[in-house]
Amino acid sequence: MGEKLICNNKKAYHDYFIEEKFEAGMVLQGTEVKSLRQGKANLNDSFAMVRNGEAFLHNLHISPYDFGNRANHDPDRMRKLLLHKKEITKLFGRIREQGYSLVPLKLYFKNGMVKVEMGLAKGKKLHDKRQDMKEKDMRRDVSQALKDRNKSRE
Repeated sequence: MGEKLICNNKKAYHDYFIEEKFEAGMVLQGTEVKSLRQGKANLNDSFAMVRNGEAFLHNLHISPYDFGNRANHDPDRMRKLLLHKKEITKLFGRIREQGYSLVPLKLYFKNGMVKVEMGLAKGKKLHDKRQDMKEKDMRRDVSQALKDRNKSRE
């Protein structure tokens, strides 16, 4: 078995410099897993916090399961992240530094288990975002020019 992507957080790469990535498990209810298998999740505006030596993921929206009953889950509840104690203390130390955040980058199934890829991120300023957009535009223009050049040779 491999990895099956559930959802991505493209906005995180636009808003933050991702300095370090790591994988974590999550404590989920049964209807949440069924809903994730249908691909109904949204990582936008979600973040993680460390509280009392435990890591929690906030604002992860998992839509209610279509065929669920009254025991269906709350879509926006706080979910516990499964990390080793050493990882949590390391992250807590880095988060306390000014400007660092813990941001989910993608949600996926790995060997039947739901995993979340977290990133230790530092916020971008407006001029950094503009610079990234300029570089992206230049790369697109260069690739387009190369493509046109190759077509004219044929």
